[in-house]
Amino acid sequence: MNKFRADLHVHTVLSPCAEVEMIPPLIVQEALERGIRLIAITDHNATGNIRAVIQAAQGTNLTVLPGMELQTREEVHLLCLFETIEQAETWQKVVDSLLPDRQNNPEFFGEQFFVNSEGDFIRREERLLIVSAEIGLDDAAEQVRAIGGFPIPAHVDRKAFSLIANLGLVPPGFEALEISRHLKSSEAATRFPQIRGYPLIQSGDVHRLEEFLGVCEFHLEAPTLVEIRMALKSMAGRSLLIAS
Repeated sequence: MNKFRADLHVHTVLSPCAEVEMIPPLIVQEALERGIRLIAITDHNATGNIRAVIQAAQGTNLTVLPGMELQTREEVHLLCLFETIEQAETWQKVVDSLLPDRQNNPEFFGEQFFVNSEGDFIRREERLLIVSAEIGLDDAAEQVRAIGGFPIPAHVDRKAFSLIANLGLVPPGFEALEISRHLKSSEAATRFPQIRGYPLIQSGDVHRLEEFLGVCEFHLEAPTLVEIRMALKSMAGRSLLIAS
């Protein structure tokens, strides 16, 4: 088995709440300098900068998984991870049809930039991305799975935009949950009994370079979504250790 330190919740400058430093070459550089070999790009309701980060990582030891942080009708944040960029872009088309047509106010919410692999500006996303899509959590998870993706409720311990805060429970069917940097994995089930028995990942929810966490240590044959799901189930020698 091979060891992969991972952070599966990373934003780019396409997310209005991300810092301007979150461009592909700096994301790749920072991850590698921290010994992280596997990341997922998960912008708010958007996938438009994933190809640029994948391209920036070519020729390095960093694997970039496509993803999205969807905001559901219940204002729950859901990580949607995919094996291929084509799956992610298929999901983007679905999400685009479910987002309200509301213009971004950069002075209030922040800029939303599409960039290339070198971090150069391409264009702005004019529609506001940090809004709820017109889809419920269960339906969203089902549709992500149908495309071949892996839905994981995000930062379930947070007081806002989380499954526990907004719903008070974990609906059946989820294979894993994400906890934030503010909760020790060893204390998670004690503080939040609703998540007892669920495999956990812990991510940085990276909006600035200094927020990379990289405490998830996966033991995998290869850095793929299939292997990650096996590790979360401790199948065939795959495993996950959270160093927090």
